[in-house]
Amino acid sequence: MINETLILACKKMQRDAQRQLYEQMAPKLYRTSKRYLKKEEDIEEALADAFYIIFTKLDQLKEIKAFEGWARRITVNQCLYSIKKNVNFNMYLDDVKTMEQPATAEITDLEEEDLLKLLTQLPDGCQTVFNLFVIEGYAHKEIATMLNISEGTSKSQLNAAKTKLKDLVNNLYYQKAK
Repeated sequence: MINETLILACKKMQRDAQRQLYEQMAPKLYRTSKRYLKKEEDIEEALADAFYIIFTKLDQLKEIKAFEGWARRITVNQCLYSIKKNVNFNMYLDDVKTMEQPATAEITDLEEEDLLKLLTQLPDGCQTVFNLFVIEGYAHKEIATMLNISEGTSKSQLNAAKTKLKDLVNNLYYQKAK
């Protein structure tokens, strides 16, 4: 949890406090950005924009205890802004190239980190909707509004993401169990 004194100092635009806050929050917000964006330069740009907004709009934060969630939401919104410029959310699962299966794969326990790596193999639209719905907890109506798509498209993207993830898990981790 971020120290209240640190946030108050940041509200006063104290550079040292801003640096400390950045150092504490950057790793968390980087991981959030990485769930949405694939290219390192896009992640860095989204983070830079997010921190600019965080520092310039900090006076709008009403409850200091809500800072981390507020900062994460700003970061997600910056990632979505980047995605909306480049992604066709009407891409369907059939349009996705099937990944080649490795020659040998052992049965392993699927860890959270493994699942997050598999998410990067989804089409951008599927990955974005999956992150917003499953990880961030948004409803389809909210996702549709955020991405300027229909609720049906949001549901379709989520279904496609789940289907593709299931195939990836089965093919990459459990193919020898058959």
